[in-house]
Amino acid sequence: MSVMVLGTASHVGKSTMVAGLCRILRRRGISNAPFKSQNMSLNSWVTEDGGEIGIAQAMQAHAAGIPPCVEMNPILLKPKGDQTSQIVLLGRPHHDVHAGDYYKVTDNLLTVALEAAEKLRSRYGALVVEGAGGAAEVNLFDRDIANIGLARALRFPIILVADIERGGVFAQVYGTISLLPDDIRPLVKAVIVNKFRGDPALFSDGMRILEEITGVPAIGLVPVTDVDIPSEDSLSLQDKKTRSAPVDIAVIHLPRISNFTDYEVLERYASVRYVKPGTPLSGFDAIILPGTKNTIEDLEEVIASGTGEEIKKARTQGVPIIGICGGYQMLCEQILDSGVESKEGAFQGLGLIPCTTTFSGYEKTTVQVTRTSSGHGPFLKKIASVSGYEIHMGTTCRGDIREAFSGEGVVSEDGLLVGTYMHGLFTSPEVAAAFVTFLCDRKGVSWTPPAQERDPFDALADHIEAHVRIEEILPFFS
Repeated sequence: MSVMVLGTASHVGKSTMVAGLCRILRRRGISNAPFKSQNMSLNSWVTEDGGEIGIAQAMQAHAAGIPPCVEMNPILLKPKGDQTSQIVLLGRPHHDVHAGDYYKVTDNLLTVALEAAEKLRSRYGALVVEGAGGAAEVNLFDRDIANIGLARALRFPIILVADIERGGVFAQVYGTISLLPDDIRPLVKAVIVNKFRGDPALFSDGMRILEEITGVPAIGLVPVTDVDIPSEDSLSLQDKKTRSAPVDIAVIHLPRISNFTDYEVLERYASVRYVKPGTPLSGFDAIILPGTKNTIEDLEEVIASGTGEEIKKARTQGVPIIGICGGYQMLCEQILDSGVESKEGAFQGLGLIPCTTTFSGYEKTTVQVTRTSSGHGPFLKKIASVSGYEIHMGTTCRGDIREAFSGEGVVSEDGLLVGTYMHGLFTSPEVAAAFVTFLCDRKGVSWTPPAQERDPFDALADHIEAHVRIEEILPFFS
């Protein structure tokens, strides 16, 4: 058997709950795999065979102790702006679709999703299925392939997750269950109230009332936790809190920022601020231009806001600058687009790297990589090799400029400007610590990397087991 985790809304903690359940089952010897039929996110991951899936499903696969594969997230929607998204189908770019046209093809996409789920079930046995957004979007019931349509096809027991931090938890839970279709409502077997703050004893009556008004067991009141696992999507950016640390790093919060999970390990070690274009950059010890789904549109925003000039000024002042993926492309002199990434034309970049990036085909590079550092400059000399992944359209002609890593990227002569297509550079604790150490050395301040934490998925599983009646969930997998 398997289980489906639905939410009363977006950002209630479904992805985290699924990851925790995957690890709890694994620790009990129950083979399992995560599954999300349709995901909308610019935070993605590359599988071993070069497929692209949502980073949440990759995270959940790690929790389950299995390699991520495209069947775990067969449909990935990557917003491009103007109500248009790229459909990544079974790990490969399929086509761009306007929001108004997407629901014309959902019947076919549901068939693809169900076939993917069946492959996972045959390979791993149990599934821990994650819904998308809120489960009771009544206007979408006839075409919702992530919640109602999927639940109707799979008929798995449903765990409903609510977010008490938002307020109105009784209305969330009762309203959601009441609005579910008649054939889906009986599948709801448990309610978990997430993100609680304060003394749980103060809400014991609340849990009892939830059970009384819904007729569904309220099996868990889960406190807010700071367990460090990757964020699923841009909604998580609003939860970011800047910590006090010896060095301050600015990550440019591009309108279409992607894979900002690249910097979440850095957040443990440094004061990392996600600053929107137009924000002054003086006083930062380093600047990172991150990835983006729309390089040209975000480049135009960076330039129009004055942030482009701020970055150029920082470069003249010797501030270290790192460009990753789309950020690397922005640092180039010129971007040529035949109309596949954005609009057709030649676009002036920031000009800090004498390279040209060309978008000439709809194909996308998606590959896992392990590269050796060139060792050039005060930062790169501190690292030997690093593993990561590339997800990008376009190619950048490096010419005779020094490469940053074996076969890829660029580094300036002074070593303070680095461009690379490699996501995951800073997700390595060793590389993140090396970067912060380099910045501290420049400031003349001492810093010792914190001790490595235990496996975050074990910590998450412990946290959930301490606050959820897991014994009422395990029968779903018998």
